[in-house]
Amino acid sequence: MKQTKLQKAYQFCQNMAQNHYENFPVASKLLPSKLRLPISVIYAFARTADDIADEGDAPQETRLEELEIYSKALTDIKNQSYSGKDPIFIALADVIDKHDLPIALFNDLLSAFKQDVVQNRYYNFEEVLDYCTRSANPVGRLLLHLNGEPNQQQLEQSDAICTALQLINFYQDIIQDYTEQDRIYIPQDEMVSENIQEADLLQADTQHIAPLLKSLYQRAKDLMKVGYLLGTSVKGRLGWEIRAMSLGGISTLQMLIEQDDSNLLTRPRLQKKQLLFIVLNSASCMRYRKKANLMLR
Repeated sequence: MKQTKLQKAYQFCQNMAQNHYENFPVASKLLPSKLRLPISVIYAFARTADDIADEGDAPQETRLEELEIYSKALTDIKNQSYSGKDPIFIALADVIDKHDLPIALFNDLLSAFKQDVVQNRYYNFEEVLDYCTRSANPVGRLLLHLNGEPNQQQLEQSDAICTALQLINFYQDIIQDYTEQDRIYIPQDEMVSENIQEADLLQADTQHIAPLLKSLYQRAKDLMKVGYLLGTSVKGRLGWEIRAMSLGGISTLQMLIEQDDSNLLTRPRLQKKQLLFIVLNSASCMRYRKKANLMLR
């Protein structure tokens, strides 16, 4: 049977998600099957926009112009007037319409990608949090909206988890972000206060920067405490997925916290046995709550 244009658009997004899923929950076997296709479309949108911002050697002006094309497509989708041929936006228009997704969340993501093009240092922690509000939180909110109608508490818990996960990722990748993208997400004002130079982020011995990093770890932990019970209020496989992602983040943060002060820039990685342990402990709300409470004390 010949595929329609919409079917081909969905297939394009699904192929991209299966080949490049990275940390996005699109490939998770825990997800409800009904959500995998729309999530693959959201992933394709975010992945390609992120690549525009980060990949290759195009000048800033070109990157911003290409991202503005994405903004224009979102405006057209909002006005139900998209007539382009990009399979990502053909499929995205259908997903947004079927699930009544807030366009503002996609615009927030684009705002963060545009910021990636022009900003690579953050003056204070509030600036970092503002970035996370647009780079991470929309993803969690979109998952909840795909699943139904989340209440305000669930949205706030989702924001706390997503921001915490983003911060944990930053603290895992300090060297990589600095050497590959010339980005530093450690607040500049706090680096100055602690007499930390950028070159200190590449030193093998991290005792000098340990007090600041441990303070940042604690802030991520405090955010996780605010949101970690979200997965116990969401029913079915999505609740299991949220619990697993949360416990994975909590476990990674615990590994960061437990590292020796002289060796904080070694990237901790969860092993297969640990991942299986996380999935099993997330299957039951009671078991998850007990494990998370223990690690977040």
